[in-house]
Formats: sequence, C-alpha cells, structure tokens
Amino acid sequence: MKKIRNPEDVVNLKIIKPGSRIYAAGNAATPQKLLRALAADEQIEDVEVIGVLLLGDIDPLFSEAACNRITHRVIFNGPASREAVNHGRAKYQLLHLSDIPRQLRHDIKPDVAMITVSGPDNGGNYSLGTTVEAVPAALESVRRQDGVVIAERNARMPFVLGSTIPADMIDYLIDTDYPLPVSPVKPPDEAARRIGIIIADNYIQNGTTLQYGIGQVPEAVTDAILDKGVRDLGIHTELFADAMQRLVEAGVVTNRHTFIHVNCAMSSIFLSSDPEGYEWLDYNSSVQSRPCDYTNSALNIAREPNMVAINGAIGVDLHGNIWADSLQARRIFSGVGGQSDFLRGAALSSGGVPIIALKSTTNKGLSKIVEKCPEGITTTAIAADQVVIVSEQGAFDPRGLSFSERAVATAHLAEPNTREQLIKRIYDSPEYH
Repeated sequence: MKKIRNPEDVVNLKIIKPGSRIYAAGNAATPQKLLRALAADEQIEDVEVIGVLLLGDIDPLFSEAACNRITHRVIFNGPASREAVNHGRAKYQLLHLSDIPRQLRHDIKPDVAMITVSGPDNGGNYSLGTTVEAVPAALESVRRQDGVVIAERNARMPFVLGSTIPADMIDYLIDTDYPLPVSPVKPPDEAARRIGIIIADNYIQNGTTLQYGIGQVPEAVTDAILDKGVRDLGIHTELFADAMQRLVEAGVVTNRHTFIHVNCAMSSIFLSSDPEGYEWLDYNSSVQSRPCDYTNSALNIAREPNMVAINGAIGVDLHGNIWADSLQARRIFSGVGGQSDFLRGAALSSGGVPIIALKSTTNKGLSKIVEKCPEGITTTAIAADQVVIVSEQGAFDPRGLSFSERAVATAHLAEPNTREQLIKRIYDSPEYH
C-alpha cells in the first residue's frame, strides 16, 4: 500500500486509463475527493463509473462536461445523479441490491475501485465503514484483473465492525477529513404516526426480526414499538439508521431469536441524520456490517423467524402493483434497491410479514393509491406478491383474497374522496365481478 498526499497523484491518466471500469462506494462512504478529482481531470476519458447512491459534494461528477467523458451506470439514483439520469447523460442500471455483487463478479467486472475506509485496527485490517453493500465483490473483481484499489481514509469515518479488508487489498491510501453525508429526518406527522401504530399493533410482537429504512414512517414505527413494550427484537436489514439506533439503545434488540443468534444488528449500509450517529457506530459491537448479497439474500431473510420487512413506495394500484423507484416510465427517482429482496424473503419467513407502508397522498395532495400504475413503469412488487399494504387509513392483507376483493380493500386505503371514486370505478367495471 502506498500513501499519497493528493488525489491527483493517483487519479490521473497513468492510473485511470481509457476503458477503465470504476466501482465507487456510495451512501455515507462515497469517496468524495477522489470522485471530484476524477471529474476535474479532463484528460481522463472513455471510463465508466458504477455506484449505489453516490452522496456528498460530487455535483461536478454528473455535469454535462464530465458525462461526455464518463459513462455513469447509476444503480440507485440520488440528488447528485438525478438530473443526469433523467436527461439521458447517465444510465440507470436496474438491479436488485442482492444481485449487485454477482453482476460485479461476472458481468460488469470493474478494474478500479474507489472506496472509503477506517482503521487500521490492531490486526492491521481496515473497516469499509458505513457502506459495505457490493464493495467486497468489486475488490475481488479488481484483484482478479490486476487492477487498482484507491481508498480515502476519512478521519470521521467510524470503524464499523463486521466487514474488514487487509492492508494489502489497498494499493493507494489518501488521508482526508470532511463531514460524512447525513440524511435528515423530519419528525413523524399525524399520518406517519397512525401508520406506525397500525404496524406495531398488528404485526410486531416479542421476537420479531425487523427491516426498515429511513424517514418519518420508520421513526413512527419505532415510537410505536417502544410504546407497545415489545422485547427481544432482532434486526436484519440493508439500511441501519437512527430509528434502529433508538431501539438498540432502549435495550429491546437482543437478536435472541434470529437465525444466527448474535447479539447485534446486521446491516449492509449505515446512514445517520447527524455526526453523533456516526460516532455511535465506531467500534460498537451492537452492530455489524455484511455485504448486500448476505443481508439481502432472500434465502437468508427467509431463515429469520417472524421477519417483518417494512418498506415505502411511490404508489400502489388496484391490481396490487407497487412501484418505488420511478415517478413515470422514464423518470427515475431512486432505485429498486433491496425492496423486492426483503418483501419476498419476509413472505417466506416463518411468521413473516412483508409490508409496504405509505401515506395515502403526496405532499401536493395527489393520491398514491390509483386505479392503474403509470404505463411502462418499473414495479418493485408485482400483483402476485402477497404484500400487506398500510396507509394511515388502515391495513390490508391480500393473502387468500381474489383480484376483485383485493381491489376493494386497496381502495379503502385511499383518502376519502379518492376512495369513493375508486370504489365506484370497481362497482361499475364488470371485470372486477
């Protein structure tokens, strides 16, 4: 491993040659200085960058000028990449989170990796910090092709236990010190609180294993869990955020009944709403990181008893289609991520429940429960997936019900005016009878 002082010492045409495929760690572990150097060097061209939700101060990477030299394969869209993806300057790479490592090993095959690390520990190993996801698979691919691994050691990156790499896996190391990206969470509003209470009251018991993400609804579910007083919860998730930290700190997470029986939460990605949340993760044995082909394997999820997977969505239709990555057929908001992995894994779990939780309307008052999904849109759950749907209006379990029965129940999750319109549409349509 060679230590360097400036990103430009390694991010240059001698190292990043034409034809290079670069895998970049994402989320809070996005190597921002390396990626800005890549965007700034106009000599580097005809290269690809692959990543999952690249966050931070990296807007130049997706500028029109940079996109003329760099082919972006965006697996999960975010604020920095959204305009480029939706204006044709970057490609949307449609992948389940569980499948990214396999694709990196066998299909995409990156030969350069840009990552963020913390460490070393007393054994000389470096933590992958807040983002593991598919990084280990990317490093395997790079090594097989005699490629280059470049790492930022950010002084503010916590040493998250679980997934580490030896020093000889890193070719170049640069020390950095800048704030990690945060994901601010608004306090739950009345609709979110109602959803949280419905979920906790009906689906979360002592010994439940949990998966959920970040936002108002997860915070509200956590509030309701603590109010209910359930114990011995497990956490097997793809994203660990502040809401789950609160459960750990309250002492209700023991993982006593989970498949591997370890007293810690399992996750592949960690995000916090403030720097203190990242400090809490540092050498904290109550959490461990794992690659996303472990955390998001439907087989592993199904092994967890009483697995309750709670995910959000942009919309739901009367057929039972659910979409979470797109607003329209070619207007990509986020990504498929691991939603399908957890919905299908939870459905196979003994006592498991796959849940989609969404407010009945958008911030602009538009209904999220509609008759038909937008034409050509990507669905993260299809009508045949037996997914429980919860809005502030109530909960609907489709298991054992017919197409028309499901349509009526789904309509009742809409706000009152839309509900009446949808029910009339069902009543007037012979195909529902």
